[in-house]
This record gives sequence, C-alpha cells and structure tokens, in this order.
Amino acid sequence: MEINSIYLIKEKNGMKKDFSLLLSMMDYARFTSISEVENLPVEMLDYRCHDEANSIGMLLAHFDAVEKIYQVLTFENLSDDEIEEYATTLEPALSLGSKAAELIKGNGVEFYLENLQMTRNKTVEQFKQLDESWLYEETDWWYGEKGNNFFKWFHVFEDEINHRGQIRMIKKLYTKEHNPTMAE
Repeated sequence: MEINSIYLIKEKNGMKKDFSLLLSMMDYARFTSISEVENLPVEMLDYRCHDEANSIGMLLAHFDAVEKIYQVLTFENLSDDEIEEYATTLEPALSLGSKAAELIKGNGVEFYLENLQMTRNKTVEQFKQLDESWLYEETDWWYGEKGNNFFKWFHVFEDEINHRGQIRMIKKLYTKEHNPTMAE
C-alpha cells in the first residue's frame, strides 16, 4: 500500500486504470481499518459487549473470509457446489455468529493483519493479470438481478467499511466498560 498516496484515487504501478481506481478505494478502506486496530491488545480484540455481539477479532477474520470468497466467486469458474464447499472452509468467519465467537479469539492483531495482507496480495496479483473488460462482465447475482465484477469487488470493501463502524463502536463500549473516565 502506498501510504504517501492513500488519499489519491489514481493509477498504480503495474495495474490497469480501472483496477487501479478500484484498488485505490480498497486500499483506503483497509488503511482506515488498520488504523482502528493496529495497536489493540488481545483482550480488546476478543471483547464482546453481549452474547450476540461480534468482537473486533471476529470482524477482522470476517474481512479476510469475505475477500477470499469473492476471490473464488469472481476469479475461478467453480460450480455452485464447489463454491459452497469452499465457503464451509471459511466458516465461522464468513457467517459470524455464536460459532465464530467460540472459535475466533486469543489472537494478536498481527495474526489478523498478516492474514488480511496475504489475502489482499493474492487479490492484487489476480487483478494485474485480468483485462479491464473482466470488471464489467455481468452475471446473475442477488435477488435475480445482474451484477458485474466491479460491483462485487466494491461490495468487498463496502462490507469492510460497514463493519469498521462496528469496530469503532466496540472500542467505545470496551473503553466505557473498562475505563469510564476515558470514554468521554
């Protein structure tokens, strides 16, 4: 990620223009997510404000699982059964819920950030190999509507932005519960 150009949506080295624009937005979303979590202790990463809530660690694992499933959905030509089989390997991070709360915990932030970076590296390498027309290929998508690969990858970082709002709220709730004078 080019930190000195994080606020510029522009062409990037080795990337075709439309992929560069998409990746610029993905990089900014990831930069801001990392800024929220980079120095958090395991206790805060595992904190859940109630039994049905996500933890920050769960959400970071979810970011990774979502990007991985979209790699398969868009880069590979797999059958629905093969996609479903692969999706099960991403559980419980993909769907979150009580199983994720049980299993996704005890990891330092480096664990999550390294996984996110390895997954993103694979995405970038694949983007570099594709023709820009791939972004505009339409397939059947949600609710009987058409979707293109550009939208699908927009959704990857849009989902991260949405959950980053949860991360910010979790941090505030944790601080309020563990150090009320700092929560103000």
